[in-house]
Amino acid sequence: MKLSEFKFDLPESLIAKYPVERGESRLMVVDRKTKTIEHKQFSDILSYFGDGDVMVINNTKVFPARLYGNKEKTGAKIEVFLLRELNREMKLWDVLVDPARKIRVGNKLYFGDSDLVAEVIDNTTSRGRTIRFLFDGNHEEFMKAVDELGETPLPREINRDAELSDRDLYQTVFAEHVGAVAAPTAGLHFTRAMMKRMEIKGIHFAPITLHVGLGTFRQVDVEDLTKHKTDSENYRIPEDAAQIVNTALDGGKRVCAVGTTSLKAIESSVSANSRLKPVEGWTDKFIFPPYDFKIANSLLTSLHLPESILIMMTSAFGGHELIKHAYEVAIKEKYRFFSYGDAMLIL
Repeated sequence: MKLSEFKFDLPESLIAKYPVERGESRLMVVDRKTKTIEHKQFSDILSYFGDGDVMVINNTKVFPARLYGNKEKTGAKIEVFLLRELNREMKLWDVLVDPARKIRVGNKLYFGDSDLVAEVIDNTTSRGRTIRFLFDGNHEEFMKAVDELGETPLPREINRDAELSDRDLYQTVFAEHVGAVAAPTAGLHFTRAMMKRMEIKGIHFAPITLHVGLGTFRQVDVEDLTKHKTDSENYRIPEDAAQIVNTALDGGKRVCAVGTTSLKAIESSVSANSRLKPVEGWTDKFIFPPYDFKIANSLLTSLHLPESILIMMTSAFGGHELIKHAYEVAIKEKYRFFSYGDAMLIL
């Protein structure tokens, strides 16, 4: 597959700036067998699943990864986007800085009136830096300082500043393990009441963790997709989640990956007999068509941007032509796209 096959015209007005009430979005249902498309409300999802079916959810928690500091001496304002912790004891972090041209090895950055100071110790890419935070407290106190100073890391394409309300809106109700710099957005649609109704119906939840990194949004700049390398993301599939999924597969039930991040995680740890294996580690799996999925047999996902790795994964799951058609319909029907937009269920 070529990059250009995932190009389409998306009017900017269809990129959702704010979410609708949680659980109230539209839901496009795409059936791979019948090649049909239905237009529903998100609450209708209950009618597609029953006793013994499984929802694989990503319980990663987004932290306020976007910080603004000032450069020593000049006082220039610098954005520091925390990507991942490299060494907890030394408080070393992999970050992106903007404007990058002003930031060199040895520079110090100060964050407001707080005790937080950072020193740049290495250049990694044109915008990437390794920084060491100079902070006297323990890890919990450090993360509390980041939480107070940081801003919700809304993707740039939403094209507005983060607001206080985004702290809750850009977080799933089942978020538990801190480590993501972007939300697993398909999960944003669920309410606790809806999950309760699902449980009453006999639907099981299998929580896994994949800490979503910025690589999810990184632009693909090669026409030949086999040459694209994605960033590694830390993930964990616990024993009990694997057991829930495998029981459903053995019973011929539906296993629905809630979001491309859950899909990526479970397809990164498949046993020789096509069952889910417990694992803790890193995955740089890049899924694009054609691809033979071993674990998930249904997918709940957002409506993604052109040429993103997420539209490629969705196409691999739903079939390139069918998903291409579904996206044409979504644009015509004015579905809301991206992180705060509507949902698509592929059966």
